[in-house]
Amino acid sequence: MPASYGFLSTYPPTQCGLATFNAALATHLNTGALGNGVVRLLAGDDQGGLEIDRSAPRVVHTWATDQPGGWVAAANALNRFDVVIVQHEYGIYPGDAGDEVLPLLRALKKPKIVVLHTVLAGPDPLQRSVLERIVATADAVVTMTDTARRRLTEGYRVDPHKIAVIPHGASGHTGAPQDREEVPHLLTWGLLGPGKGIEWALRALAELDPMPLYTVAGRTHPKVLEQHGDVYRDGLKKLAADLGVGAQVRWKDVYLDQAALSRLIRSADVVVLPYDSTEQVTSGVLIEAVGAGVPVVATEFPHAVELLADGPGLLVPHQDPAAMAAAIKRLLADPDTTSRLTGLTGGPTLRWPAVAARYQALAGKLLAARAGRTPAAAASVPA
Repeated sequence: MPASYGFLSTYPPTQCGLATFNAALATHLNTGALGNGVVRLLAGDDQGGLEIDRSAPRVVHTWATDQPGGWVAAANALNRFDVVIVQHEYGIYPGDAGDEVLPLLRALKKPKIVVLHTVLAGPDPLQRSVLERIVATADAVVTMTDTARRRLTEGYRVDPHKIAVIPHGASGHTGAPQDREEVPHLLTWGLLGPGKGIEWALRALAELDPMPLYTVAGRTHPKVLEQHGDVYRDGLKKLAADLGVGAQVRWKDVYLDQAALSRLIRSADVVVLPYDSTEQVTSGVLIEAVGAGVPVVATEFPHAVELLADGPGLLVPHQDPAAMAAAIKRLLADPDTTSRLTGLTGGPTLRWPAVAARYQALAGKLLAARAGRTPAAAASVPA
C-alpha cells in the first residue's frame, strides 16, 4: 500500500515561498486516497490571503508558534502518517534559532525527512548547533542544490550519508498565454524587502536605451511590513523617479496565484534577479524562471552560480548596475544568445512530478530500512 505523508511547514493561505513550496510538493505526493495531511505553522501576525489548490492535502492541525509547547500536539498529529516531511527555515519555528523543532523531531516515531531551505556559510554558534542536531535526529536531509550539500558537509559536523540533493520543483508555465508587451519586458517577482537588490536593477534600467518596461511584482515581506512599514518600496519608487525611470516601472503589490504568475512570467523577455545575498543556496524564483524558459540575469548568489553557469542565463557581480545593464542589453539585442540560454538540458527533471517522485523514492528507502529490508542511503536517490 502506498505511504501516507505528513508535512510540517507554513502553508497557504500564508504568503511565503516556503508555504508555496510545501503546497506544491504535498499536492504532487497526494493521490487523493492516501489521507496525506499538513501540520501548519502559523504565527500570530499571519495575514494569509493565498488560495490553495483544491487537490492539495488538508490541514490536520495548526501549530500556533506564538504559544509555548505547541510542538507536542504537532508531533502527535504527524505521527498518524507513515512518513513525515519537515520544511526547515530558522525563522519559522519558535525558540532560540528555531530550536523548538528539535523536541518535535525527537518525538516523531515515523521516518522523517527534513528539507533545508537555508544552509548558512557563517552561522553563529547556536545556528550551527541547531542545524547539526536537526541532521543528527533526521532519518534523511534534503538540500536543493549541490552547493548547499557541500556547505553542509564541509562546514558542519553531520553524517554525509543522510544527505540527498533533490532540486526545487518548478511549474511548467508553458500552458499560460504569452501576452507580450509592446516594448521589451523585464521582470522581478517575490516578497519585497531590503536585500532584494531592486535598487540596482533600477540603476541598470536607467542605463538602457531604448528603455524596457520593468515589472516588480510582489507584496512587501510581512515581517518587513510589521517592523518598518513600506519604507523600502517607497524608497524604491523615489529612486525610480530620481533616475528618470519611474514611467517605465510597473509595481504590482500583490501575491500572485499560480495562473496570474504564469501569465506574468510568460510575458517577460528577461527575468532579473539582482539579489544582494551571497548566502542564498535556494531560489524558487530562479527555478520558476528557468522552468518557464525565460532567460535570466542574476547576481552571483550560490544557487544562480550553480544553475546558470552552463545554462539559461547570465551572471553579473553584486551591486554592479553597469554589468547588469550590459547583460540585459545583450539578451535583448541578440536573439541567438537568448535562444541558446533558454531552458535547461534535462529541464523536465525540475518539474514538480519528477521532483515529487524523488521524494517518494527516498521515503520508500527509509520505510524499507525501518522494515529491515535494505540499508538507508539518502544520497543514492535516483535523479
